[in-house]
Amino acid sequence: MAANPMKRQARNSFLLGVLVTILIAGVIIAFLFLQMNNLNKELKQQKESSKKVFILNQNVKSGQTLTPSMFISKEIPSDAVPADATSDVTQLIAQYSLCDTSGNDIYSDADGNLYMLRNNNRVTVYKDNATGVFYTQENGNRTTVETTQKDIIAKTDMRKNTVITSSLIARSDHINSADVREQEYNMIVLPIDLTTGEYVDIRLQLPTGQDYIVVSKKEVTVPDVAGSYLADTIKVKLAEEETLALSSAIIEAYKMNGSKLYATKYVEAGIQETAIPTYVVNNDVANLIESDPNIVTEAKNALRARYTANNSALMNLRNQYINSALSTYGNNDNVPTKMQESIVSTKETRQEYLQSLSGTPTK
Repeated sequence: MAANPMKRQARNSFLLGVLVTILIAGVIIAFLFLQMNNLNKELKQQKESSKKVFILNQNVKSGQTLTPSMFISKEIPSDAVPADATSDVTQLIAQYSLCDTSGNDIYSDADGNLYMLRNNNRVTVYKDNATGVFYTQENGNRTTVETTQKDIIAKTDMRKNTVITSSLIARSDHINSADVREQEYNMIVLPIDLTTGEYVDIRLQLPTGQDYIVVSKKEVTVPDVAGSYLADTIKVKLAEEETLALSSAIIEAYKMNGSKLYATKYVEAGIQETAIPTYVVNNDVANLIESDPNIVTEAKNALRARYTANNSALMNLRNQYINSALSTYGNNDNVPTKMQESIVSTKETRQEYLQSLSGTPTK
């Protein structure tokens, strides 16, 4: 029996629709495949043309000590990578911070070779991989190089996501010698806006107007107790002779009515050179420094020029001003003066400033 023409037409229309749908789906699939293929090619090209760099994961201040934990790695296009960017921040910091125990820098060239400068001449420094000992080889003689490390600091303020380059970092002026200890002080007049990570000189101002640098360029930590900053207290790392010098200045500031022991901030700690201390300790402290076994030899040699009569200019300043002021005020009560009123006012203003930072009362 012949098929119903209407049913045959409906079946043919259905088959045609299925065929058209299959063709359209095939075109879409082919288009998507082509697009995915092109995208994969682009991603591959980007990956091949990109380079790993390290960027900051936090803001840092000028002079702040840098550690590998402050960075994360990221892939960026090669044409956007600075010429002196690093792909291994741990190695960069380790090699860049290396020095001998006298503080002489050990450099790393573009090929990773280590060297020192002696009389402006390059001397290669080798490392015995079996023992980890560094040494130089000159005229057939092998000389061991006792090494330590300096802190690596930011030359300037840097924001989060900054790509780290060798031009943005510098060696600190200080090395952590065996006699360095963290000390805490609460009798120093502090800048109102001083915060952790900033650098200061600690100075002694006499009532006669003379002003002396006791210790220079120290990174400070403002203690935080239960979420509240201590307004009158800082922590600093000091070598033994610096601890003794500051102790001497504290005692003499207490004896002299109208004197002030205070801190001044560095504006760009990563770039500014360390100030030279000008405060000369008294003979008793100088003798203690000379005989103290906790003071390393290099420090003793450097201090003799400042703390002995060999430096006539500084000794004359001490005899003329500090000793004179001590003899005038040493036997008197330390009564309130305009200087003391200024100190109290500064501390109160600093308390208000720190309270605004933490949102809680300061101690």
